Amino acid sequence: MKILVHIARILVGALFIFSGLIKLNDPIGFSYKLQEYFSADVLNIPFLEPYALIISVLVVVFEVVLGVFLLVGYKPKFTVWSLLLMIVFFTFLTFYAAFFDKVKDCGCFGDFLKLKPWESFWKDVVLLVLILVLFAGSKHIRPLFSKLPTTVLALLGFIGSFWFGYHVLMHLPTWDFRAYAIGKNIKEGMVVPENAPKPIQEYSWKFNINGEEKILVTNGSYPTVQGEFVSVETKILQEGYQPPIVDFSIESSNEDLTTEFLKKDKLLIVVSYNLDGIEKGGALKLKALQSRALKNNFKIIGLTASGAEAKQRINNAYNINFEWYLCDEKVLKTVVRSNPGVLELDNGLVKQKVHWNDIEDLEL
Repeated sequence: MKILVHIARILVGALFIFSGLIKLNDPIGFSYKLQEYFSADVLNIPFLEPYALIISVLVVVFEVVLGVFLLVGYKPKFTVWSLLLMIVFFTFLTFYAAFFDKVKDCGCFGDFLKLKPWESFWKDVVLLVLILVLFAGSKHIRPLFSKLPTTVLALLGFIGSFWFGYHVLMHLPTWDFRAYAIGKNIKEGMVVPENAPKPIQEYSWKFNINGEEKILVTNGSYPTVQGEFVSVETKILQEGYQPPIVDFSIESSNEDLTTEFLKKDKLLIVVSYNLDGIEKGGALKLKALQSRALKNNFKIIGLTASGAEAKQRINNAYNINFEWYLCDEKVLKTVVRSNPGVLELDNGLVKQKVHWNDIEDLEL
């Protein structure tokens, strides 16, 4: 039991710290995932959606802190009980999402590693078993050091986690695993290779043949049968190739200008997924940014999901006159974790990306 506890202690502690730090690197992204869980289609607790970011930070900080507590042996009873309650809740959540096919990705490891619903559930089951081992053998969890160093390490873990979360919220994620990261090419990320695998689907055709319902299964072709067609159901047996970037667009009210803009060099894009919620401190910096861009021969545009009225109101309120184009809100939330945020593109290549707090750091 002592050996099992030591093994479980290392595995659980390391995984909680790793998983927590990955999510703490992007707490806004994890808050979007929590909003998905809170929505009416999943857990039906939409009153929690406005608090998703606060809950996101608290949950992931607690996750990292519990991992640190476990490894250094700080307050083992509190730590093991907390781990057990947390993993029971997460196991229920991932089972619910998988069984009812509600959430396609649990967000356990952010954008670093996408897990399918059942993969997330079985991962939590393994963790639950390991934590039950810790629970049964908690007497074998001893501090690594004397009381003072152990307490200091635990406190440093707590302070460090909160500082890191605050830092990425005020700037951008330290590690960007998304397809819009600096160095990625948006134009190339939208391409589907010619030899890319196609999805494999199964079609179940229901016919009424001589008063009896029969189901015929094909790979898509319409069955040759004498009877009255009733319905058809499709089932995906194997997913096809999905490019890293889908649904990204730069559209005016009457045309799609995505290809045209992704061919330009020296292009600045101000991203605000919702102009009604734009941060005032960031909006106040847009006039100076526009002046700098024009002085250095940059084309500057805005990208938002908001309507024409909101665009005009923002331009008038902050004395800017660049054109705002349309893009899906969910896509813009993925592009940059800031409202507003700014990207520099060169022929589709992301050369710079900053939070509005760091607009002055853009090198034009």
